[in-house]
Amino acid sequence: MIITRTPLRIAVGGGGSDLPSYYERFGSFFISAAIDKYVYIGINKTFTNEYNIRYSSQERTKEAGQIRHPIVREALKLHNLGPLEIVSLADIPAGTGLGSSGSFTVGLLRAIYAHKREIVTTSSLAEEACHIEMNLLQEPVGKQDQYIAAFGGLTCFEIDRGGLVTVSPLPIASASMHDLEDHLVLFFTGYSRNASNLLADQKTKSDVSDDEMIKNLHFVVELGREIKKVLIAGDNRAFGSLMHEHWLRKRKRSSGMSNERIDRWYDAALANGALGGKLVGAGGGGFLLFFAEDQKGVRETMLREGLEEVRFRFDFDGSTVLIRE
Repeated sequence: MIITRTPLRIAVGGGGSDLPSYYERFGSFFISAAIDKYVYIGINKTFTNEYNIRYSSQERTKEAGQIRHPIVREALKLHNLGPLEIVSLADIPAGTGLGSSGSFTVGLLRAIYAHKREIVTTSSLAEEACHIEMNLLQEPVGKQDQYIAAFGGLTCFEIDRGGLVTVSPLPIASASMHDLEDHLVLFFTGYSRNASNLLADQKTKSDVSDDEMIKNLHFVVELGREIKKVLIAGDNRAFGSLMHEHWLRKRKRSSGMSNERIDRWYDAALANGALGGKLVGAGGGGFLLFFAEDQKGVRETMLREGLEEVRFRFDFDGSTVLIRE
């Protein structure tokens, strides 16, 4: 029995520049933070000649190629594994903007390598997860989710035009890091959405050199670098204001990025103690993240609006093997 634990994430700065439609032309920079909400994957030997796959659905099949779950199917085919029992659980539902697909892929691969008793580097693990989602499945996603899931932490990523990713921890003082954790508040909007649809729109506009999209992403990258500077300097309040700037630009990328209710919740939070915030992920729903000067005021406001808070801390372990028997 193998059980892995892989963190979900919040985007801190530069999000959206991690798609190949952008970084293959301009390079990329973004900051991401793993949080202590997880995807768990269990792999066990089966006593039958069938694959037994359990997630939100259950599948039994004798052929890996017949598995409906696309990530599981491609990972098993890639590693040429025979029948196994694979089970997944998560602290947060999929489709809510916290990078669950990337975390699932990384956690599954971590479990597969542990099952095979093979060593894999963290970078190789992340890159293989990207290969499955971006190349084999042709999903219009980037590299942020897989890399932060594999590495964990509060981490900076640079992608060159060839797709090579350079990873470095954000050099932030412990006191500043804890202050940042204390002032970040996360609320579930109750929506689930398909990130692929929103990201496909961004990819299409980037591919055809849509001037507004490219300018938007250039701005987001430079804002990400500015966020890095203020966080290193310990100026977390400036980070809160930069979050607001980021959201104003991000919501222009697609008509599906926001809606009247999300805008109302956002404005209410700003009027009651938040310095800035944004929807985490591709947009359209999921989680609202705020930097709150007055956490109590923001929490009471969101509670009146019917939004549930999810409290979190940063995760510095990345994808790990919890049980190996």
